[in-house]
Amino acid sequence: MGRIPGAGLAAVVGAAAFFAATGASAQSSGDAAELAKQLANPVASLVSVPLQFNWDGGIGSQDADRYTLNVQPVVPIDLTEDLNLISRTILPVVSLEAPVAGADDAFGLGDVLQSLFFSPKAPGAGGLIWGVGPAFLLPTATDDALGAGKLGAGPTAVGLIQRGPWTFGALANHIWSFAGEDGADVNATFAQPFVNYTTAGATSFFLNTEASYDWEGGAWSVPINAGVNQLVGVGAQRIQIGAGLRYWAEAPDAGPEGLGVRLNLVFLFPKGG
Repeated sequence: MGRIPGAGLAAVVGAAAFFAATGASAQSSGDAAELAKQLANPVASLVSVPLQFNWDGGIGSQDADRYTLNVQPVVPIDLTEDLNLISRTILPVVSLEAPVAGADDAFGLGDVLQSLFFSPKAPGAGGLIWGVGPAFLLPTATDDALGAGKLGAGPTAVGLIQRGPWTFGALANHIWSFAGEDGADVNATFAQPFVNYTTAGATSFFLNTEASYDWEGGAWSVPINAGVNQLVGVGAQRIQIGAGLRYWAEAPDAGPEGLGVRLNLVFLFPKGG
């Protein structure tokens, strides 16, 4: 079974308690709460650089640990008076213990996922915020154990509604590989339903799943993530920090399994700010 390091669990519980108790006093302005709500919107017109750290365990016959730092810059580009192009990049830096006896540990870059969303600047009917576009899988992994070695592409889309403090919606993509190294093709669907509650003190409680289905291997991977983020100011810089737990409801036979840890650090660059 996956296991959580004691210090990691203590950090998650402590962060959640601290944010819940002090969020309102740390950030009391409506502007801060609105900025925190924008962060719950994947196609907001907001430049940000999220750093997301995940720890997962129970991988392979050795119950190996995997540490992943996802560098995820988000850049909105004005196309017309009514339309934005939102660039979302996921660059993973991975440390993976040997999952089977006789294998080596691996450390380096994983494959990059680059998504581009064409998104109207104004919400549509019923307040629907949406974006559609292409997604690209780039074979940037520095170790065969950290990536598929394939060049792939496919469609991606996101839709969400924001009502008062609530944000709820879903993001999805599908990637097919069409070039790259010999080996198994990539044919995978990803779906991320999410819900977020933001308080007047700019504290955000989140719940989402990051379900993916490998059509080649016929296997689901379904981590469920829950946690809390807090918007703070460091001088003129706005930063969101947070922590949470992830539970692997479904995974391939080789894992991961059990509970994991997620930590968030997001640097914000509001337009005009």
